[in-house]
Amino acid sequence: MTDLTVYAGLFLTALAAATILPMQSEAVLAGLLLTNSYPAWALIIVASLGNVLGSVINWLLGRGIERFRDRRWFPVKAGALERAQRWYQRYGKWSLLLSWAPIIGDPLTVVAGVLREPLPVFLALVTFAKVGRYLILAAATYSVLS
Repeated sequence: MTDLTVYAGLFLTALAAATILPMQSEAVLAGLLLTNSYPAWALIIVASLGNVLGSVINWLLGRGIERFRDRRWFPVKAGALERAQRWYQRYGKWSLLLSWAPIIGDPLTVVAGVLREPLPVFLALVTFAKVGRYLILAAATYSVLS
């Protein structure tokens, strides 16, 4: 497999995992880290870029799609969206620091769009959360090797 294919696969997995698709980028990143074939910093950057871009897609969906929330095809379940909205309204933009978390992270990024969180603030908080999560995962992966 070429390096470009590996990085593209990681990027696409991380991007899809940040949307409502049921995917886990952590397993792919950890597996690649365990091979010791690629620089950790490069893998973390690629995964982070894909994951943050996926969250931006959610934010964009939230900006324009909220009016369709009662439709069957809507990407976030009504209950999850309502919980995320309550959480977001209670804790505000700082709740985006949980954008990495399973179950609530993706709906939070959609809600940030619905509630018109400014993109620069959204990007700063989501990037911090997602890069931090990947750094912790890399450290944990390497600690297993030691």
